[in-house]
Amino acid sequence: MRRAALAVGAAVTAAVSLCAGCTGGTGGAAGGIGETGARAAASASPTPATSPASSGPLPDGTLLVADFGSDTVTFVDPGKSPLDSVRVGTAPYGLVVDGRGRAWVATAEGVAVVDTRTRTRLGLVPYRTRNLGPVTDGEYRGGGMGIALAPDERHVYVGVNVPSGDGTLETIDTATREVTDTAPVGRRPFDVDVSPDGREVYATGHDSFDVTAVPTDGDGAPRRMEVAPYGTEGGLGSWLKPHYAVVRPSDGRLLLPFEGERLVVLDPATGRSTIEDMSANTHQHGAAITPDGTLLVVGTGPIDPSSDDGPSLTVRAPDGAETVVPLDGPHEDVTVSADGRTAYVTGGFTRDGHWDGITVVDLETHETRRLAAGERPLGIAVL
Repeated sequence: MRRAALAVGAAVTAAVSLCAGCTGGTGGAAGGIGETGARAAASASPTPATSPASSGPLPDGTLLVADFGSDTVTFVDPGKSPLDSVRVGTAPYGLVVDGRGRAWVATAEGVAVVDTRTRTRLGLVPYRTRNLGPVTDGEYRGGGMGIALAPDERHVYVGVNVPSGDGTLETIDTATREVTDTAPVGRRPFDVDVSPDGREVYATGHDSFDVTAVPTDGDGAPRRMEVAPYGTEGGLGSWLKPHYAVVRPSDGRLLLPFEGERLVVLDPATGRSTIEDMSANTHQHGAAITPDGTLLVVGTGPIDPSSDDGPSLTVRAPDGAETVVPLDGPHEDVTVSADGRTAYVTGGFTRDGHWDGITVVDLETHETRRLAAGERPLGIAVL
């Protein structure tokens, strides 16, 4: 099944890649502003951006989503509906929230900093990486993708996509809100994770079939570890690439799901990996893990509808036992409530077929319900 899918993936990706540098879309540079001008204008605007409804405390467990189809993040009451939104920058992708209630949001323009308590944008940290192209939107846009917070919260790490080649990992000092370091990583860094001790950062390179381990103390060069359980045939056109990873709490190994068929367990200390079976049989993207080691993986839908299964959420126990919960339509990312009883799965999706909402999954009964949430929501966090 997967070999046949390579040819299909190559044809689709080749067609999309021809427009990787297009300037159309809601966040495009249609007004003729070049790369330097657009990014300078974005970073030079310190005025807080917020909607008129920003007042009053948020309900417990409020969700924050990155609106990839817009330039906002949206606050969502998990029991009701969207509450408020804040402008952050074009095509926000991933986000993370620190202990002070600040959200760090990876956008095409820079990393936005949002005070989630007052619902205001505090600033925008411009990228140091060059050759990002015009500020635009869409799956292949330049700018930040995966983002993670250091265990001591002194740094934020963001994977920056460079449309013309390999990406970078930028380190931001959370006190000064400045980029303090950059390191080379793989192509299109969909996800960024941090080791439990904070000594390494892991950038998952979607288009280069790899994970790059970057030391945080400046001692040693980045290490590339290939992650390609189906091989690298098809190159940029292959569907069978890594997307998101999680760090297993028990041993610090990285778990990378592929196609609802294979789970790569990568030991970052040695670069060696093993493969375990999975059961969802669907193209997989977002992943999350609970403190007890329960893995949740989002299935976006079939590569080949004649042989693959539809969208789903896989709930995988630490012993490998899996429950596959069907979902209605493609989804992208997932997070879990503080009590571990509820999963929230964003409907944004990086490709066609997205919808403007969240599927709420009861992890005990596996019942689902839909919740409106922003515009093409991707990254998500529980406040």
